[in-house]
Amino acid sequence: MKRLLTSGLLIAALAVGACTNPDRFGAVGAGAGATAGAGTNGGIIPGSANDPTSTAFFQQTVGDRVLFEVDQSTLTALGRSTLDGQANWLMTNNDYQAVIEGHADEQGTREYNLALGARRANAAQEYLLSKGVPASRLRVVSYGKERPIEICSNEACYAKNRRAVTVLAGGLSS
Repeated sequence: MKRLLTSGLLIAALAVGACTNPDRFGAVGAGAGATAGAGTNGGIIPGSANDPTSTAFFQQTVGDRVLFEVDQSTLTALGRSTLDGQANWLMTNNDYQAVIEGHADEQGTREYNLALGARRANAAQEYLLSKGVPASRLRVVSYGKERPIEICSNEACYAKNRRAVTVLAGGLSS
């Protein structure tokens, strides 16, 4: 009985001792928001969408795609705005390269859509080049209608599939 009591007290002492500093591993629990910015990185979690050097930030905040009108490879005002953000991000984050994927909707032949996808990717690439992004950091590829993000036969789906997507590679040196 004495051994059981001693073991129980030892376990209780260890448990209480472990709880002496609830914030020793960083912000935890309900108060996480209050101390999240107290670290040296200002609350930025590396690789997350709030890290301006991350691919998640590029995709979610800057935008990784531009959309096109039916049978067009001309950039819209919104597309140019997105590409302006991409150019700024790429110029700030020099250790990344990008592949610009051209896509088309399911209407038309395979050959026509591959050519249209290539024109869309090239339009995005040319715009980024005009903003100072080095050609050595950009490549283009066309998937035509082979990689839809929406599959259905209506305009809402077609509109999402008419796109150029900038896919980042690199950023592993830091």
